[in-house]
Amino acid sequence: MPAPSNRITIDPITRLEGHGKIDIYLDDMGDVERAFLQVPELRGFEVFCRGRPAEDMPQITSRICGVCPTAHHMAATKALDALYQVEPTPAGRLIRELVYHAFMLEDHALHVFILGGPDFIVGPDAPPAERNILGVIGKVGVEAGQRVIATRRRLRELIAYFGGKAVHPVLGLPGGVSKALDPADLPRFRQLAQDAVDFAAWTLDVFHQLVLGNPDYVKLITSDAYTHRTCYLGMVDAQNRVNFYDGKLRAVDCEGREIATFAAAQYRDFIAEHVEPWSYMKFTYLRPRGWQGFTEGPDTSVYAVAPLARLNVADGMATPRAQAAYEEFFRVLGGKPVHHTLANHWARVIEMLYAAERMLELVHDPMIMSPDVRRVPTAVPRAGIGVVEAPRGTLFHDYATDERGIITAANLIVATGNNAARIAMSVERAAKGLIKGGQVTEGLLNKVEMAFRAYDPCLGCATHTLPGHLPLKARIFDHRHQVVRELVQE
Repeated sequence: MPAPSNRITIDPITRLEGHGKIDIYLDDMGDVERAFLQVPELRGFEVFCRGRPAEDMPQITSRICGVCPTAHHMAATKALDALYQVEPTPAGRLIRELVYHAFMLEDHALHVFILGGPDFIVGPDAPPAERNILGVIGKVGVEAGQRVIATRRRLRELIAYFGGKAVHPVLGLPGGVSKALDPADLPRFRQLAQDAVDFAAWTLDVFHQLVLGNPDYVKLITSDAYTHRTCYLGMVDAQNRVNFYDGKLRAVDCEGREIATFAAAQYRDFIAEHVEPWSYMKFTYLRPRGWQGFTEGPDTSVYAVAPLARLNVADGMATPRAQAAYEEFFRVLGGKPVHHTLANHWARVIEMLYAAERMLELVHDPMIMSPDVRRVPTAVPRAGIGVVEAPRGTLFHDYATDERGIITAANLIVATGNNAARIAMSVERAAKGLIKGGQVTEGLLNKVEMAFRAYDPCLGCATHTLPGHLPLKARIFDHRHQVVRELVQE
């Protein structure tokens, strides 16, 4: 049907964490002139963390998001290790890794089956009322739906075992963790890890059948409307393999050539943030290249994080079945790097398999049963930086304190912030590629939303609201894009 005007607004955007809207402006021919993903919330956690004891940060920052609190909790805990200059004990580190990989697996499963998956499992043009978990269950069957729910529940029970609760855990301490593993509980966690591997492998089979087995979906994934040639950033181990918990950060350009590999403590030399007037979300870029705008190609400073980026920057996976899936991914999609935004979904399933296999390794490491789970720090705190790979990409926590350990400054660069520039480009690229001649349907607009949904964005993390009223300036435009009225709330 014809568009009712030269402006199309999708408000609110759906199946993500947080709030946002998309404004699409059409030219006189009904084609897309510009499209903006706007985030109306203002992020403020760095401000009200000041004056708090550093030890509170793993609990305070986990409240940023109820979907991925464990990522903030673990990044904050690692920042405290650096702040107090203390290494966790071997058992403490293994328990952290076990909890974190359980979290990565259950969070990825949430997106695959509930947030992003309905677009493929049910279909991008299906009625909106069916593009949800109930529609997914209708496609894969009740037993399959029960398996998804039961596996996620068991993984969250593991997180709660060590962290006291699945949401907002209280696990991490500088130098280790708060609870050891009772040897009597080890058998059930070993069984869970094996079941998790089977679940992840089954999920990959489902993806092969329902997505890769559909030529129309493969064509959509590899289409120009969902393709960008940008840089990529992710964490790797000493062998340049994907690592969620620890390692160096590696950046590659759009040809897959290494730009830099750097330690977390050096991130300010390589990452910078840019501000645009139409969004409260900051746009990160590679500092050595300077801000080149929302551009792609050999000279761009825009980079992506998240599953696709992690696979692009790495030379492989650290577990065998994930490695085989990694090799198939690049073989089918034409080699490295892969620039198809929707390929994030496939990469996410491969990471599920890696997380499950790593869990299995961890529960069979004899050191994990040691009761020595914390090394008490003694150094005077000054500054600390902690980095993990959150489900949605690289997450930085950077704290400075006085000699008493009271926060004087905090900087959080979250995964969606790292992805912000590329997400903005993806939304506009999809809108321009899909909307022609003013012909707009609900299914077509959903395909525009799929451009941001592939990143599994968390706008609550990227732009959290401050208490009280926000300064707000609203401009009203006519069909020629001229401002006809301006409303201001101080």
